[in-house]
Amino acid sequence: MDHTPLTITIPIKEEFVQLSKFSLLKKSEEEETFVKEVIAIFKSLDTSTLLNQESLEQVVNSLVSKIDQAWNANVRKVNITKHSKKWWNEDCNHSLNKYRESRNLEDWKLFKRIVKSTKRLFFDIKIQEVANKSQGPWELMNWVNKYKLPVMEAIKYNNNPCLSLNSLWTILHSSFNTTLHRQVDINILDEIGNKQVATWAPFSKEEFKIAINSCNNLSTPGLDKLLWNHIKSILKHDDCLSNIITITNVYINLGYWPNHFKRSLMVIIPKPNKSLYDLPKSFRSIVLLNMLGKFIEKVIRERIQFHVAANDFIHPS
Repeated sequence: MDHTPLTITIPIKEEFVQLSKFSLLKKSEEEETFVKEVIAIFKSLDTSTLLNQESLEQVVNSLVSKIDQAWNANVRKVNITKHSKKWWNEDCNHSLNKYRESRNLEDWKLFKRIVKSTKRLFFDIKIQEVANKSQGPWELMNWVNKYKLPVMEAIKYNNNPCLSLNSLWTILHSSFNTTLHRQVDINILDEIGNKQVATWAPFSKEEFKIAINSCNNLSTPGLDKLLWNHIKSILKHDDCLSNIITITNVYINLGYWPNHFKRSLMVIIPKPNKSLYDLPKSFRSIVLLNMLGKFIEKVIRERIQFHVAANDFIHPS
């Protein structure tokens, strides 16, 4: 867990604060350049030195550092205001800039058409996502009903308000990470009957390709800044895929998980429909893992799930 103080943004009535962040706009030239550079990084990765935990850490840290450098070289500062729209993309920017330069009526009409089609595509995708969820179309009511901002107060602990980032981090960390360093009794495994020992076969390219097909491109990235569509582009190159498989096989053979993949970013958001927000239990956490580690975990998990199901290790009920 990254020991970085958590920042909670609290809305006050209907006031907005202008924020800025660094981001790669989707389908922009910067994003395309970033992906190309990351692919080159994976291709040039030297996996021949992976002999122990130290060498594994060095290779992973080098990979992370180079990806971070590529991100910083292509990232763009984006200002977030109350007028910012989630559906706005680079095509809208280009068409608007073109009209501002020419002040031509045809360019204005082109801009309006692009905006209209962009908005339609964005909301069609959102509606399809909602339709596939358990709540179904009723979730769309959140768009038409007026959103009520929650009443916020300082979070209290032992009846004392948390007025600094350090005190806030401490109480939230103790609330959401209560299982950290908790001892686990593995003696319960002794109750399981003896099973035939199976040999763990090296991973195949097909396993990785199948696993990536079920990954949603709209997922939020972790600290490594990679999106699922970035990883999909990386896996299209056999050199990149072979290096990732080699690293994964080393994880299994060494029984070691690199520290980088243990780091996560936790975002604290308020639970809906609470009368007050002065207690930690009025909030919930969303943990964002590094995408590459998350993907490798997915491949390992699917292998294990197939193995336990094929050998009847799980009770039918």
